[in-house]
Amino acid sequence: MNNMIVSKYIQKALEKAEVTINGDKPYDIRLLDERALKRIITDGTLGLGETYMEGWWECDSLDALSYQLCKGEVYKAVKPNFFHLLYILSTKFINYQTPKRSTQVAQQHYNLDNNLFELMLGKSMAYSCGYWRNATDLDSAQRAKYELVCKKLYLTPEDTLLDIGCGWGGFAGYAAEHYGCKVVGISISSNQISYAKTHYGHLPIEFYIADYRNPSVYNPKKKQFSKIVSIGAFEHFGYKNYADFFELMREQLSDDGLFLLHTIGNNETTIATDRWINKYIFPNGYLPSMVQISHALESIFLVEDWHNFGAYYDNTLLAWNQNFENNWDSLKSRFDTRFYRMWQYYLLMCAGMFRARAAQLWQIVLSKSGLKGGYESIR
Repeated sequence: MNNMIVSKYIQKALEKAEVTINGDKPYDIRLLDERALKRIITDGTLGLGETYMEGWWECDSLDALSYQLCKGEVYKAVKPNFFHLLYILSTKFINYQTPKRSTQVAQQHYNLDNNLFELMLGKSMAYSCGYWRNATDLDSAQRAKYELVCKKLYLTPEDTLLDIGCGWGGFAGYAAEHYGCKVVGISISSNQISYAKTHYGHLPIEFYIADYRNPSVYNPKKKQFSKIVSIGAFEHFGYKNYADFFELMREQLSDDGLFLLHTIGNNETTIATDRWINKYIFPNGYLPSMVQISHALESIFLVEDWHNFGAYYDNTLLAWNQNFENNWDSLKSRFDTRFYRMWQYYLLMCAGMFRARAAQLWQIVLSKSGLKGGYESIR
């Protein structure tokens, strides 16, 4: 297939998105190496991302390009190749989120230099969507998210809180400092737990390197927690494990307790993730659909509240990217240009996806059998 035919084929696919190759709009693709065309045809979104990383094409506004591609549903028009089909098929038979496999994302992503995340995420060290309802900057949006979660959980000084996927300890620290509760936080990332212990060791918090499936590590006395929270970890658990996860959380939660799940959500039920994201950013990650969560919850938890503020992820990702670019000079001695393009592509393409409402952000409040007198939804 010669380059002219390939170019016409791709341009035809881009028509619905109003994206032009070598056009003059901010979201148009500027082709610098014609090899990119065949790679994109062959490998779809994986090829699109890899050829950007290689510098084979440019775009003045990657987030706007992503928005156009999502609104035009161009991804649905791309036919999967043999390797993509093989990957999709494998997800039916292989559990990609076993305890052994789950450590891969920590090694590849979360155990990157903590300084990278400090410079990108800001004071909160929150690697999840901020709550921008009344916020004007990233730090205030993340504080507002922390406060929102505490209020939704009805936190008090008498509470014991289990934080599943505590990251660098930001929320655990906020809850302990501002609400006086005792916290147990777990993460599979050694870098995250080391950071959390250093910064929040003076508070009533216990941090453990542990998989959520190993309560003997973080809850050896088998006590029940009055509150449980999981912010931005569920995306790593995989649909094959959802029911088991909820069953385990039910065992950990007191009868009158509350569990808040904060997760990115998929508009449709799928069984595979984007190949570029899977290879370069979040290996073995998976975005749940509303149907999958609801099915896994059945007969285990009662839904008290379901809140969607996915549109705020656009603001959050743009702020992260701005911080990343502003601090690149202090990072480039440790990361090369290919990493810079990969990271920029990741943040901005995801921003456009949320702007197009192609993915959501859900906060779901759960109880074992319903709070007596009902639950008051908080926004």
